[in-house]
Amino acid sequence: MRRHPRRGEAGHEVSVASVPSVKGAEVGRRIGVGLMYGLWKPRVLGAWKVPATGPVIFAVNHSHNIDGPMVIGVAPRPSHFLVKKEAFVGPLDPFMTRIGQIKVDRDTTDRTAITRALGVLENGGILGIFPEGTRGEGDFAALRAGLSYFAVRSGAPIVPVAVLGSTERRGRLIKALPPLRSRVDVVFGDPFEAGDGSGLRTRKALDEATVRIQKQLTAHLENARHLTGR
Repeated sequence: MRRHPRRGEAGHEVSVASVPSVKGAEVGRRIGVGLMYGLWKPRVLGAWKVPATGPVIFAVNHSHNIDGPMVIGVAPRPSHFLVKKEAFVGPLDPFMTRIGQIKVDRDTTDRTAITRALGVLENGGILGIFPEGTRGEGDFAALRAGLSYFAVRSGAPIVPVAVLGSTERRGRLIKALPPLRSRVDVVFGDPFEAGDGSGLRTRKALDEATVRIQKQLTAHLENARHLTGR
């Protein structure tokens, strides 16, 4: 079996078989296009800012369950999101795995998920992360360390993504979802590097990277709200 030259966080080499499928993620993107544009009215701004090739990390604010599928559907390239294991239930488990999404246990250091996520970036793919860790206000007020680790470890640029409008109103038919055919805005920002150029992955370096990331994400969110009027 061919193996990547770099090693996974668990101390084992990242096997080709363990890396989520790019073809599967493309299938997921196409399904997302049909669902998101069929059920709502996405308005996408700045998609041209996403690098056409090479590893990229999407840092997405998270206030509603549709935020991830929305970004998957409107992004110009297929993406692999780190998704809490609780979402992989019943038939969704094999489906989400087939479309290239990564199951992660948030209650522990999930080395399998870390290895697969690094494999996505090593293969030049897009890794999607909700840096707040869970649904909340979606304002990037509290970031977990995972985003800075993946950004510094891989050297991949971060593209901030703001999803706005998914929580403004409840639908009449399905109250857990935004109203059908309502507008949801997705704003992609300018790519930026999280590291300081030293390549260090010490706790101090990661903490400093987290501070830089939070400033960039907060500024992008403010700009997105200004652009969309939300």
